[in-house]
Amino acid sequence: MATIRWGIIGCGDVTEVKSGPAFQRADNSSLVAVMRRTGSLAEDYARRHGVPRWHDDADAIIHADDIDAVYVATHPNSHREYVLRCAAAGKPVYVEKPMAIDHEECVDMIAACRSAGVPLWVGYYRRELPRFTAVEKLLGEGVIGEIHAVRTERYARPSGSTAGPAPWQLDPTLSKGGVFFDSACHTLDFLDLLFGPVVEVSGETANRRRANDVVDTICATFRYESGVLGSGLWCYASDGDEDTTVIVGSKGQLAFSTSRPAPVRLTCDGEQRELPIGDPPHVHQPLVQTIVDELNGTGRCRSTGETGARTAWVMDQLLGRRSCA
Repeated sequence: MATIRWGIIGCGDVTEVKSGPAFQRADNSSLVAVMRRTGSLAEDYARRHGVPRWHDDADAIIHADDIDAVYVATHPNSHREYVLRCAAAGKPVYVEKPMAIDHEECVDMIAACRSAGVPLWVGYYRRELPRFTAVEKLLGEGVIGEIHAVRTERYARPSGSTAGPAPWQLDPTLSKGGVFFDSACHTLDFLDLLFGPVVEVSGETANRRRANDVVDTICATFRYESGVLGSGLWCYASDGDEDTTVIVGSKGQLAFSTSRPAPVRLTCDGEQRELPIGDPPHVHQPLVQTIVDELNGTGRCRSTGETGARTAWVMDQLLGRRSCA
Protein backbone atom coordinates (compact mmCIF):
# COMPACT_ATOMS: atom_id res chain seq x y z
CA MET A 1 0.00 0.00 0.00
CA ALA A 2 1.52 3.34 -1.07
CA THR A 3 1.86 6.28 1.28
CA ILE A 4 0.07 9.28 -0.26
CA ARG A 5 2.21 12.39 0.17
CA TRP A 6 0.21 15.60 0.60
CA GLY A 7 0.90 19.30 0.24
CA ILE A 8 -1.39 22.03 1.59
CA ILE A 9 -2.01 25.36 -0.13
CA GLY A 10 -3.32 27.79 2.47
CA CYS A 11 -2.52 26.59 6.00
CA GLY A 12 -4.97 28.88 7.82
CA ASP A 13 -7.40 28.35 10.69
CA VAL A 14 -9.34 25.45 9.17
CA THR A 15 -6.13 23.41 8.92
CA GLU A 16 -5.11 23.82 12.57
CA VAL A 17 -7.38 21.09 13.99
CA LYS A 18 -10.17 20.22 11.59
CA SER A 19 -8.14 19.15 8.56
CA GLY A 20 -4.36 19.55 8.67
CA PRO A 21 -3.58 16.80 11.22
CA ALA A 22 -5.89 14.44 9.32
CA PHE A 23 -3.30 14.10 6.55
CA GLN A 24 -0.74 13.05 9.14
CA ARG A 25 -3.00 10.62 11.01
CA ALA A 26 -4.86 8.85 8.22
CA ASP A 27 -3.50 5.44 7.30
CA ASN A 28 -1.01 5.44 4.40
CA SER A 29 -0.90 9.25 4.37
CA SER A 30 1.72 11.87 5.18
CA LEU A 31 1.90 15.67 5.07
CA VAL A 32 5.08 16.70 3.27
CA ALA A 33 4.78 20.48 2.91
CA VAL A 34 2.54 23.48 3.55
CA MET A 35 2.25 26.84 1.79
CA ARG A 36 0.97 30.25 2.80
CA ARG A 37 1.65 33.57 1.07
CA THR A 38 3.01 34.97 4.32
CA GLY A 39 6.11 32.82 4.71
CA SER A 40 6.54 33.42 8.42
CA LEU A 41 3.05 32.00 9.07
CA ALA A 42 3.76 28.96 6.91
CA GLU A 43 7.03 28.42 8.76
CA ASP A 44 5.29 28.70 12.11
CA TYR A 45 2.62 26.19 11.06
CA ALA A 46 5.22 23.71 9.83
CA ARG A 47 7.19 24.00 13.07
CA ARG A 48 4.17 23.53 15.34
CA HIS A 49 2.73 20.60 13.36
CA GLY A 50 5.95 18.79 12.56
CA VAL A 51 5.67 19.28 8.79
CA PRO A 52 9.03 18.75 7.01
CA ARG A 53 8.99 21.95 4.96
CA TRP A 54 7.09 25.15 4.17
CA HIS A 55 6.77 27.52 1.21
CA ASP A 56 5.33 30.93 0.33
CA ASP A 57 4.80 30.03 -3.34
CA ALA A 58 2.05 27.63 -4.42
CA ASP A 59 4.13 26.38 -7.36
CA ALA A 60 6.52 24.80 -4.88
CA ILE A 61 3.62 22.57 -3.77
CA ILE A 62 1.96 22.05 -7.16
CA HIS A 63 5.13 21.05 -9.02
CA ALA A 64 6.95 19.13 -6.27
CA ASP A 65 8.02 15.63 -7.28
CA ASP A 66 7.54 14.33 -3.74
CA ILE A 67 3.89 15.48 -3.44
CA ASP A 68 1.21 13.13 -4.80
CA ALA A 69 -1.94 15.15 -4.02
CA VAL A 70 -2.80 18.71 -3.01
CA TYR A 71 -5.28 20.06 -0.46
CA VAL A 72 -6.48 23.60 -1.30
CA ALA A 73 -7.61 25.35 1.89
CA THR A 74 -7.71 28.99 0.78
CA HIS A 75 -10.78 31.25 0.61
CA PRO A 76 -13.37 30.20 -2.01
CA ASN A 77 -12.50 33.04 -4.39
CA SER A 78 -9.15 31.37 -5.21
CA HIS A 79 -10.28 27.73 -5.33
CA ARG A 80 -10.84 27.70 -9.08
CA GLU A 81 -7.39 29.12 -9.81
CA TYR A 82 -5.52 26.63 -7.65
CA VAL A 83 -7.54 23.62 -8.79
CA LEU A 84 -6.89 24.48 -12.44
CA ARG A 85 -3.18 24.83 -11.71
CA CYS A 86 -3.10 21.49 -9.89
CA ALA A 87 -4.96 19.80 -12.75
CA ALA A 88 -2.51 21.23 -15.30
CA ALA A 89 0.32 19.72 -13.24
CA GLY A 90 -1.40 16.34 -13.11
CA LYS A 91 -2.01 16.47 -9.35
CA PRO A 92 -5.16 15.05 -7.72
CA VAL A 93 -6.75 17.80 -5.66
CA TYR A 94 -8.93 18.03 -2.55
CA VAL A 95 -10.53 21.47 -2.26
CA GLU A 96 -12.19 23.07 0.74
CA LYS A 97 -15.87 23.86 0.77
CA PRO A 98 -17.63 25.92 -0.45
CA MET A 99 -16.21 24.44 -3.63
CA ALA A 100 -16.01 27.82 -5.38
CA ILE A 101 -17.68 31.22 -5.53
CA ASP A 102 -20.43 29.92 -7.82
CA HIS A 103 -21.59 26.95 -9.86
CA GLU A 104 -19.96 28.20 -13.05
CA GLU A 105 -16.53 28.07 -11.42
CA CYS A 106 -17.27 24.54 -10.20
CA VAL A 107 -18.03 23.45 -13.77
CA ASP A 108 -14.66 24.85 -14.89
CA MET A 109 -12.89 22.95 -12.12
CA ILE A 110 -14.59 19.67 -12.97
CA ALA A 111 -13.81 20.07 -16.68
CA ALA A 112 -10.14 20.86 -16.03
CA CYS A 113 -9.65 17.83 -13.78
CA ARG A 114 -11.54 15.56 -16.15
CA SER A 115 -9.45 16.75 -19.10
CA ALA A 116 -6.24 16.19 -17.12
CA GLY A 117 -7.38 12.78 -15.91
CA VAL A 118 -7.03 13.65 -12.22
CA PRO A 119 -9.65 13.25 -9.48
CA LEU A 120 -11.27 16.20 -7.71
CA TRP A 121 -12.76 15.95 -4.22
CA VAL A 122 -14.51 18.54 -2.04
CA GLY A 123 -14.26 18.97 1.73
CA TYR A 124 -17.83 18.08 2.68
CA TYR A 125 -16.49 15.90 5.46
CA ARG A 126 -19.84 15.29 7.14
CA ARG A 127 -20.54 12.65 4.50
CA GLU A 128 -18.21 10.35 6.46
CA LEU A 129 -18.54 11.56 10.07
CA PRO A 130 -19.89 8.78 12.34
CA ARG A 131 -23.07 10.56 13.46
CA PHE A 132 -24.00 11.38 9.87
CA THR A 133 -23.28 7.88 8.62
CA ALA A 134 -25.47 6.68 11.50
CA VAL A 135 -28.33 8.83 10.17
CA GLU A 136 -27.75 7.43 6.68
CA LYS A 137 -27.74 3.85 8.01
CA LEU A 138 -30.98 4.32 9.99
CA LEU A 139 -32.73 5.69 6.92
CA GLY A 140 -31.37 2.86 4.79
CA GLU A 141 -32.73 0.33 7.28
CA GLY A 142 -36.19 1.90 6.99
CA VAL A 143 -36.40 2.69 10.70
CA ILE A 144 -38.70 5.69 10.09
CA GLY A 145 -40.36 4.20 7.03
CA GLU A 146 -40.76 5.91 3.68
CA ILE A 147 -39.25 9.39 3.69
CA HIS A 148 -41.72 12.15 2.88
CA ALA A 149 -40.10 15.45 3.86
CA VAL A 150 -37.17 17.18 5.52
CA ARG A 151 -37.01 20.48 7.40
CA THR A 152 -33.82 22.30 8.37
CA GLU A 153 -33.54 25.37 10.62
CA ARG A 154 -30.47 27.31 11.70
CA TYR A 155 -30.56 30.40 13.92
CA ALA A 156 -27.35 32.06 15.11
CA ARG A 157 -26.10 35.29 16.59
CA PRO A 158 -24.57 37.77 14.14
CA SER A 159 -20.93 37.27 13.20
CA GLY A 160 -18.54 40.18 13.46
CA SER A 161 -20.52 41.77 16.29
CA THR A 162 -17.52 42.07 18.60
CA ALA A 163 -14.41 44.22 18.34
CA GLY A 164 -11.81 43.24 15.78
CA PRO A 165 -11.80 42.52 12.05
CA ALA A 166 -14.93 41.04 10.52
CA PRO A 167 -14.74 37.34 9.54
CA TRP A 168 -14.12 36.54 5.87
CA GLN A 169 -17.70 35.31 5.50
CA LEU A 170 -18.89 38.94 5.71
CA ASP A 171 -16.60 40.11 2.90
CA PRO A 172 -18.71 40.06 -0.32
CA THR A 173 -15.61 39.48 -2.45
CA LEU A 174 -14.84 36.25 -0.57
CA SER A 175 -18.22 34.87 0.43
CA LYS A 176 -21.05 36.31 -1.70
CA GLY A 177 -23.56 34.91 0.77
CA GLY A 178 -22.48 35.62 4.31
CA VAL A 179 -22.32 32.88 6.91
CA PHE A 180 -25.06 31.04 4.99
CA PHE A 181 -22.66 30.57 2.07
CA ASP A 182 -20.00 29.03 4.31
CA SER A 183 -22.08 26.88 6.66
CA ALA A 184 -25.48 25.97 5.20
CA CYS A 185 -23.77 24.19 2.32
CA HIS A 186 -22.79 21.39 4.73
CA THR A 187 -26.46 20.58 5.43
CA LEU A 188 -27.46 20.93 1.78
CA ASP A 189 -24.64 18.61 0.73
CA PHE A 190 -25.56 15.94 3.27
CA LEU A 191 -29.22 16.05 2.20
CA ASP A 192 -28.01 15.61 -1.39
CA LEU A 193 -26.27 12.43 -0.25
CA LEU A 194 -29.45 11.16 1.41
CA PHE A 195 -32.11 12.15 -1.12
CA GLY A 196 -30.31 12.82 -4.38
CA PRO A 197 -29.96 16.07 -6.33
CA VAL A 198 -32.34 18.99 -5.83
CA VAL A 199 -34.40 19.39 -9.01
CA GLU A 200 -36.47 22.40 -7.96
CA VAL A 201 -35.60 25.16 -5.52
CA SER A 202 -37.12 28.52 -4.68
CA GLY A 203 -36.67 30.97 -1.85
CA GLU A 204 -36.25 34.47 -0.55
CA THR A 205 -33.26 36.21 1.02
CA ALA A 206 -32.93 39.34 3.12
CA ASN A 207 -30.38 41.44 4.95
CA ARG A 208 -32.40 42.01 8.13
CA ARG A 209 -29.59 43.27 10.32
CA ARG A 210 -28.29 45.68 7.65
CA ALA A 211 -24.88 45.87 9.31
CA ASN A 212 -23.00 44.77 6.15
CA ASP A 213 -23.62 43.96 2.49
CA VAL A 214 -24.44 40.24 2.75
CA VAL A 215 -27.68 38.36 3.35
CA ASP A 216 -28.37 37.03 6.83
CA THR A 217 -31.86 35.50 6.47
CA ILE A 218 -32.87 32.86 3.93
CA CYS A 219 -36.12 30.93 3.46
CA ALA A 220 -36.27 28.10 0.91
CA THR A 221 -38.24 25.14 -0.41
CA PHE A 222 -36.82 22.15 -2.33
CA ARG A 223 -37.89 19.11 -4.28
CA TYR A 224 -35.38 16.28 -4.51
CA GLU A 225 -34.95 13.85 -7.37
CA SER A 226 -36.24 11.11 -5.04
CA GLY A 227 -39.51 12.99 -4.55
CA VAL A 228 -38.74 14.11 -0.99
CA LEU A 229 -39.89 17.66 -0.27
CA GLY A 230 -37.75 20.00 1.82
CA SER A 231 -37.79 23.39 3.48
CA GLY A 232 -35.14 25.52 5.13
CA LEU A 233 -34.98 28.63 7.27
CA TRP A 234 -31.66 30.21 8.17
CA CYS A 235 -31.29 33.38 10.23
CA TYR A 236 -27.82 34.62 11.19
CA ALA A 237 -29.22 37.70 12.95
CA SER A 238 -30.85 35.87 15.84
CA ASP A 239 -30.46 36.27 19.61
CA GLY A 240 -29.76 32.57 20.13
CA ASP A 241 -28.28 29.45 18.60
CA GLU A 242 -30.33 26.60 17.17
CA ASP A 243 -29.48 24.02 14.53
CA THR A 244 -31.88 21.19 13.76
CA THR A 245 -32.71 19.13 10.71
CA VAL A 246 -35.77 16.87 10.96
CA ILE A 247 -36.43 14.05 8.51
CA VAL A 248 -40.08 13.00 8.42
CA GLY A 249 -41.00 9.44 7.50
CA SER A 250 -44.14 7.34 7.44
CA LYS A 251 -43.18 5.61 10.71
CA GLY A 252 -41.32 8.32 12.63
CA GLN A 253 -38.84 11.16 12.59
CA LEU A 254 -35.09 11.53 12.75
CA ALA A 255 -33.45 14.76 13.94
CA PHE A 256 -29.81 15.88 14.01
CA SER A 257 -27.61 18.95 14.24
CA THR A 258 -25.17 19.81 11.46
CA SER A 259 -22.96 22.22 13.39
CA ARG A 260 -22.44 20.44 16.71
CA PRO A 261 -22.21 16.81 17.90
CA ALA A 262 -25.59 16.76 19.63
CA PRO A 263 -27.26 13.35 19.99
CA VAL A 264 -29.24 12.10 17.00
CA ARG A 265 -32.92 11.93 18.03
CA LEU A 266 -35.08 9.08 16.78
CA THR A 267 -38.85 9.25 17.32
CA CYS A 268 -41.03 6.21 16.56
CA ASP A 269 -44.50 5.30 17.86
CA GLY A 270 -44.48 8.37 20.11
CA GLU A 271 -41.27 7.33 21.86
CA GLN A 272 -38.03 9.28 21.54
CA ARG A 273 -34.57 7.79 21.75
CA GLU A 274 -31.27 9.71 21.77
CA LEU A 275 -28.15 8.35 20.11
CA PRO A 276 -25.03 10.14 21.40
CA ILE A 277 -22.33 9.94 18.72
CA GLY A 278 -19.30 12.19 19.09
CA ASP A 279 -17.02 13.62 16.44
CA PRO A 280 -13.38 12.54 16.01
CA PRO A 281 -10.69 15.09 17.03
CA HIS A 282 -9.93 15.95 13.37
CA VAL A 283 -13.25 15.97 11.55
CA HIS A 284 -11.78 15.75 8.04
CA GLN A 285 -9.96 12.51 8.83
CA PRO A 286 -12.69 9.98 7.88
CA LEU A 287 -13.17 11.70 4.51
CA VAL A 288 -9.43 12.06 3.94
CA GLN A 289 -9.10 8.34 4.59
CA THR A 290 -11.58 7.60 1.78
CA ILE A 291 -9.48 9.76 -0.57
CA VAL A 292 -6.26 8.00 0.37
CA ASP A 293 -8.01 4.65 -0.09
CA GLU A 294 -9.29 5.71 -3.51
CA LEU A 295 -5.83 6.77 -4.62
CA ASN A 296 -4.58 3.36 -3.51
CA GLY A 297 -7.38 1.57 -5.35
CA THR A 298 -9.01 0.17 -2.21
CA GLY A 299 -11.97 2.51 -1.72
CA ARG A 300 -13.95 5.47 -3.00
CA CYS A 301 -14.55 9.02 -1.79
CA ARG A 302 -18.17 10.12 -1.98
CA SER A 303 -17.55 13.87 -1.92
CA THR A 304 -16.58 14.64 -5.51
CA GLY A 305 -16.45 17.68 -7.73
CA GLU A 306 -19.77 16.62 -9.23
CA THR A 307 -21.56 16.38 -5.87
CA GLY A 308 -19.98 19.62 -4.66
CA ALA A 309 -21.12 21.41 -7.80
CA ARG A 310 -24.71 20.31 -7.18
CA THR A 311 -24.67 22.03 -3.80
CA ALA A 312 -23.12 25.12 -5.40
CA TRP A 313 -25.97 25.17 -7.91
CA VAL A 314 -28.58 25.16 -5.11
CA MET A 315 -26.73 27.98 -3.34
CA ASP A 316 -26.65 29.95 -6.59
CA GLN A 317 -30.41 29.67 -6.99
CA LEU A 318 -31.03 30.89 -3.46
CA LEU A 319 -28.50 33.72 -3.64
CA GLY A 320 -29.64 34.91 -7.05
CA ARG A 321 -26.60 33.88 -9.09
CA ARG A 322 -28.29 31.57 -11.56
CA SER A 323 -26.53 29.26 -14.00
CA CYS A 324 -27.44 26.17 -16.00
CA ALA A 325 -27.64 22.97 -13.93
